[in-house]
Amino acid sequence: MVIQNILRGKGSNIISVHSGDCVASITRTLAQHRIGAVLVLEADGTVLGIVSERDIVRAMAGMGEPVMQMTAGQLMTRVLHTVTPTSTVQYALQVMTDRRVRHLPVLDENGALAGMVSIGDLVKARIAEAEQETEELKLYVATAG
Repeated sequence: MVIQNILRGKGSNIISVHSGDCVASITRTLAQHRIGAVLVLEADGTVLGIVSERDIVRAMAGMGEPVMQMTAGQLMTRVLHTVTPTSTVQYALQVMTDRRVRHLPVLDENGALAGMVSIGDLVKARIAEAEQETEELKLYVATAG
């Protein structure tokens, strides 16, 4: 299965923030949409970075309450690990494991943002794929006799 199939199922709606948005606002966005990370975008849609719950928690542990006044631009992770719509789920899972991240922006062949996938999206897809393989094997065994 490829990432494009996941995006077809979940849609390509991307929850994002601007670099000047404060962390307090970002946390409200994360909670409101029940998500673990948001992309930081320029007005023209260019991806600048990502802010995850993990980024916020680590900053809070190190600096305390003043973190809530920081901006997305100050807190975001700037080095992004990405996949393409034609990347396989297996490849995306490997990137997540190797890079210790739980969200991957999806960039098309022109570098434009096509969506974002989470570890949950990939695990759900992998389970569905395994269930389908199991059903196909059962059908094969039942009809092979």
